[in-house]
Amino acid sequence: MPDFKSETAQPPLTPLKENYKLKIEHPTSEIKTMEASCISYKDTGYFSQTVIDYIGDKAELRPFYNHRPDFNGFADLLKTKKVIADRKVLVEVLNEQYDIVSDQVNSNINLLTLENTYTITTGHQLNIFAGPLYFIYKIVTAVKLSRQLKEKFPDKNFVPVYWMASEDHDFAEINYTNIGGKKVHWWYEASGATGRLNPDTIREALNQYKGVLGMEQHAPELAQIVETAYSKFDKLADATRYMVNALFGQYGLVIIDADDHRFKQQFAPIMAQDITGQNSFKNISATIDQLEKLGEDIQVNPREINFFYLKEHIRERIVLEGNDYKVLNTDISFTKAELLEEIKRHPENFSPNVVMRPVYQEVILPNIAYIGGGSEIVYWLELKSNFEYYGVDFPILILRNSGLVVRKELAAKISKMSLTNADLFKSADIIKSGWVKKHSEYNLSLAEEWRELSSIFERVKLRAYKIDATLAPSAEGIQARLKDGIDNLEKKLVKAEKANFHTRLEHVEYLKNALFPKNGLQERTENFGLFYVKWGQTFIDELIRNFQPLDFEFTVLTEK
Repeated sequence: MPDFKSETAQPPLTPLKENYKLKIEHPTSEIKTMEASCISYKDTGYFSQTVIDYIGDKAELRPFYNHRPDFNGFADLLKTKKVIADRKVLVEVLNEQYDIVSDQVNSNINLLTLENTYTITTGHQLNIFAGPLYFIYKIVTAVKLSRQLKEKFPDKNFVPVYWMASEDHDFAEINYTNIGGKKVHWWYEASGATGRLNPDTIREALNQYKGVLGMEQHAPELAQIVETAYSKFDKLADATRYMVNALFGQYGLVIIDADDHRFKQQFAPIMAQDITGQNSFKNISATIDQLEKLGEDIQVNPREINFFYLKEHIRERIVLEGNDYKVLNTDISFTKAELLEEIKRHPENFSPNVVMRPVYQEVILPNIAYIGGGSEIVYWLELKSNFEYYGVDFPILILRNSGLVVRKELAAKISKMSLTNADLFKSADIIKSGWVKKHSEYNLSLAEEWRELSSIFERVKLRAYKIDATLAPSAEGIQARLKDGIDNLEKKLVKAEKANFHTRLEHVEYLKNALFPKNGLQERTENFGLFYVKWGQTFIDELIRNFQPLDFEFTVLTEK
């Protein structure tokens, strides 16, 4: 059960090999290269009904969260927010974890010491080369929302935070990325927490990635960033921090690695209670029963014990067998007394899973909002009762911004075919049929003819009924078969006309393949790299400028 559905004490940041240091600063661009337009998430057809219900304020879902994701909701939360995080420890650990820091990041870390400063957090696994685009979109949403909240509540400070899922052990979910139609794969047999992995075997994938970037435009800049990230650090968590900081440090993004003894000490009392009392299992299971009765989606199911045992190269589930707590796939076991002592002395050896990680996050951060994808929002809705049980404030849930980036050459084809943004999200066959019906010199719809036939059949059914009432069902059956025949004939007319427009309709297939890889959203497959090659840091600037976190609409970004 990975931590983001999409985890010993930690020493300070591993020193750079050869004491390598580089400080990257990017001037914020004022150049506007994209035009934004929006459509509703529902109209895309790519989001679950539960997500649509949440952003649509379905009344039946309100018991599963505390505050609406709008400015009024934030105003209400800020009146009652209880920060239980140890701000001193938080700042101390963050300062140790950073080796390279921009003035903006340094300022935001220092702000965290103040009682009127809150975090806006998003989290994700340590996907190599930043994985798919939505990795970037999550962080952009956090940056933009922090700015908007500062404008709305100027007497308070809001710091965007990226929570690295450094304890997650699902290497297969992070060891590849797709860029320019090529899958770049880090082939390695890994075990344990991914954040602790040494990326010294990533060279082949690194060279492949840089090869796809090429040498033009901003490729050398990005190549330098990834080369430094994955060749100058001894841990994947530090490599990821470097890369994300190089892209987002100028916006004040603070990156946290919670795989640290001091953070786990704050969480230790809850860990002990939950492992021995199985409270999260009881609380969340009860909530799931309520959600299922409402017909809502269930994203994750809790286990009796929702913690792993974490040591070098292992992250294995803890299970209760008889009176002993055993670590699966190892010879490690504890009595209850031994377990409690281990938690007390070495809390860093315990790692929360997907349902307890959110509680851990809210314990160590002064957080008021969590930004997640659709599946994350759905499983967070299962968790409120568990937060209440442990006396931890439940944050406001923000659906991250989603986007589709349309290059100029594709925009020209879309315009030439007179397609709308909403059209793009339909299947290729539906787009083709609609286009042919619109542009054919013939009327390919048989709707009017069917209305005339229906009128005739109503008279036939009436006559049959008068002669013999039992004949009415037979007449209706004949009418239904005729309707099927008419529908099939209409499809054949459209198909025949499609053949006449074959060349033009090939553009539809090209557009769908380019913008919706494997019939999925671009953001869930394509890496940001080639967009960065084309636009450089302006790409990030444009995302921040155009994304509106509290509007809850899908953004189509078209190159000017």
